[in-house]
Amino acid sequence: MLNQLTLSLQFGQMADAAPHRVALPRHHVTRWLRHALERDAEITVRIVGAEEGQMLNRDYRQKDYATNVLTFDYTQEPLVTADLVLCAPVVAKEAHEQGKTLQAHYAHLLVHGALHAQGWDHETSEQDAQAMEAHEVEILARLGFNNPY
Repeated sequence: MLNQLTLSLQFGQMADAAPHRVALPRHHVTRWLRHALERDAEITVRIVGAEEGQMLNRDYRQKDYATNVLTFDYTQEPLVTADLVLCAPVVAKEAHEQGKTLQAHYAHLLVHGALHAQGWDHETSEQDAQAMEAHEVEILARLGFNNPY
């Protein structure tokens, strides 16, 4: 049984938002996240431009560049509460470079962010990275997406 999800889907100020809105219909975002969740959750997904993405990464991770996804996890139990911030121009550039559709790359990054929100971490050890990647691949396969790696 899939877990319950309360979702807020937001689009920040950015140029050329149309393809990102098309790639992220609310029912798809809900489905992707619910497949990645191990318990009920309240998640905000915010799609931002390069300026906001860079500011958040700089202010919260001390890395002065826009990255593809930032996970702000607040609680893991009894309810997962988190904000997932995805930088639209970075996601689009990566999707193009990797030969993926924009939607497939968003699905991967949302699953990735949802796993981070539940305590998964790929930066702690090579074993943790392999476990997280394998779990992502399994979830994405259930959703009909190819291995993103």
